[in-house]
Amino acid sequence: MNKKEKTKSALSWVLEFTKMDAASYFFSVLFAIISVAAGFLPYFFVAKIVGALIEENKDIKYYLIQCAFICACWIVNKLFHAFSTTMSHKATFGVLAQIRRMLTKKLSRMPLGDVMDDSSGSLKNIIVERVDSIETTLAHIVPELISNAIVPVGVLVIMLTINWKLTLLAMISIPIGGIFYSLMMVGAKESFENTMVKTKALNDTAVEYINGIEVIKAFGKSKTSYEKFVIAAKEGADCFVEWMRRCNLWQNLALSIMPSFFITLLPFTGWFYMTGRINGTDALMLIILALGLVAPFMIISGHMDEMSKTGAIIMEATSILNKRELIRPEYAKEMPIDNNIEFKDVHFGYKEEEVLHGINLKMKEGTVNALVGPSGSGKSTIAKLIASFWDVDEGQILYGGVNIKDMPLDLYNKNIAYVSQDNYLFDETVLENIRMGNPNATDEDVINAAKACGCHDFILNLENGYDTVAGGAGGHLSGGERQRISIARAMLKNAPVVILDEATAYTDPENEAIIQKSVAKLVQGKTLIVIAHRLSTIISADQIIVVNDGKIAATGTQDELLQRCPLYKDMWEAHISSRDTEVA
Repeated sequence: MNKKEKTKSALSWVLEFTKMDAASYFFSVLFAIISVAAGFLPYFFVAKIVGALIEENKDIKYYLIQCAFICACWIVNKLFHAFSTTMSHKATFGVLAQIRRMLTKKLSRMPLGDVMDDSSGSLKNIIVERVDSIETTLAHIVPELISNAIVPVGVLVIMLTINWKLTLLAMISIPIGGIFYSLMMVGAKESFENTMVKTKALNDTAVEYINGIEVIKAFGKSKTSYEKFVIAAKEGADCFVEWMRRCNLWQNLALSIMPSFFITLLPFTGWFYMTGRINGTDALMLIILALGLVAPFMIISGHMDEMSKTGAIIMEATSILNKRELIRPEYAKEMPIDNNIEFKDVHFGYKEEEVLHGINLKMKEGTVNALVGPSGSGKSTIAKLIASFWDVDEGQILYGGVNIKDMPLDLYNKNIAYVSQDNYLFDETVLENIRMGNPNATDEDVINAAKACGCHDFILNLENGYDTVAGGAGGHLSGGERQRISIARAMLKNAPVVILDEATAYTDPENEAIIQKSVAKLVQGKTLIVIAHRLSTIISADQIIVVNDGKIAATGTQDELLQRCPLYKDMWEAHISSRDTEVA
């Protein structure tokens, strides 16, 4: 695995996101600037109208022209604001979709353990809610903040040329309001991060409560489990309420004072006019232009709170993108010559604890290889390393003579079909769930695979046969039914290497026997790796691999191991004994 990439700043991510549709964002900002500028121009025309009235200009045509300009500016302001908003939102929703695709694609390239470290509720919260929260930044803050900052700067320059002293006096409210904003922002980062933690806890608790509702009811834990959810919901609400209560005073003072230019401008302008330091026309122009600054400053002030959250929101939304991933090249330097699999002095551990200690192992093409051993011995870990769910810490895994680290992940995954004891079906029809093994398969191919795996009869007995919707995570089907459909899906993939990680754990002996016979037919010429909890199902395996305490204790056929491997012999006798007890 590669070292963790240097974490990007929130600003770097914003720039990268806007580059995804740079043209749309550029024109959105440009149209926003035109809109804001058009919103300012009427103040010039109003100033000219007032000046003309003071000078007793009675030319009605002059006033009509000025009013026409004002109406035209109003139309341009609204029209270009609509153009800007439409373009920014269209671009943003496209970018959000692309971010979600980046996140889900990243998950597929990450080590499985890193993915499993985060709960499904947490990942859902990041991919859905947190990514959604970026919409405000990209669709509103980017065009509106830039335009409402650029145009007022130009207006301020004009005001400074008219009378720089009065302009600076008028702007005194800005730093005073900024002080109150600074007081409001004290502890804002910690408070917002606390809300994210509490929201994440609420999501996790909700998902846990819903997924475990069957167990909760079965063991009468409804009250205690619901109380846990209630507490999480209350804490999730309280953290926001407390934060807002602490900020209310400072925020209201800032919003009230910052755009209050006239508190200083009006009295000082009157004094300057009476003392002859400014003429009436310039005084009117300053007052009217300052009036036009109020709206942009209110917009900027309104975004201050969002801007304070932006960094934390973006960093959480992109936290997945900053995580390590499996190291794989983009192109294969060397192609495998066969479907043999070989471990060479492989060491592997979950985090700090090593679970595999110098594994050396060969699995020949077209053979059935069974991994057996006590619980926690490392059987599933070996299977998952072959499936490339993790990278080895030391040593090599060769596929067809090529180190799998030297093969593109997509290319290697096409050669592996993996079925675990924890099978997942999508909320699609049974037909489509099986077809996911080979999207190009015909309905007939799907049905033939189902027949071969002993699924056809029970599928026909479902409410709508192959058109029955499996439900979320296959919830409409039993555990055994889900397993058999997953096996059919893996078989349909027609990969040269098939891994069955205790895939028949939930099937009864009769169906397991059907599946084993079906597997024997379907995997002819393929490399089959099986982890089975019933030793009687793998007695005909070409190679039985006994794993104990992260090491290979012995390899061989059933007869060979019974003669020279005490551990396997004990396991076999225990299996026979338990089977005889079940029969009795």
